[in-house]
Amino acid sequence: MNSKPRPESAEVAEGTRSLSDRIIGAAIEVHRHTGPGLLESAYEECLCHELAQLGLSFKRQVHLPVTYKGIKLECGYKMDLVVEDTVVLELKTVDQILPVHTAQLLTYLKLSGKKVGLLLNFNAPILAKGIKRLVNHFEDSSSAHVPSASSALSGFGRNNSVSPRLCGESLGGEVK
Repeated sequence: MNSKPRPESAEVAEGTRSLSDRIIGAAIEVHRHTGPGLLESAYEECLCHELAQLGLSFKRQVHLPVTYKGIKLECGYKMDLVVEDTVVLELKTVDQILPVHTAQLLTYLKLSGKKVGLLLNFNAPILAKGIKRLVNHFEDSSSAHVPSASSALSGFGRNNSVSPRLCGESLGGEVK
């Protein structure tokens, strides 16, 4: 049977999706046992335990310098977690995810050069409603139409048109 080889970017995207799914599963497991109401640091500790149980490598509180005019400056930015040197996790314990939270994660993706990030709001009654997946500089060759806007958000699991700069997905409801 002759099958076309898949582009490397498609394989990387699929691998990242699988990794994201494993991370989300670990986060749901934490939320299932703790529920909402704890401090962000407690969720971070629990999530690290779950990631370790899955055999995933991760770094906590990763310093993120800002490059300004060719000089790296320590401005106090820290990524909560970076899993498998691929996925940036930004943990929150807020009433709802706001555009500023999405912008924060997108900034972390740009500064770190990473493509995929998960925004996890553990204060949601159902964690699936508090998860957003962002993909920076995402190019989807299977998409016939790419919007002209500089960024776009799409619903989780839907095959919507995607911006080459940002694709966001929400697990438990509409993305605003």
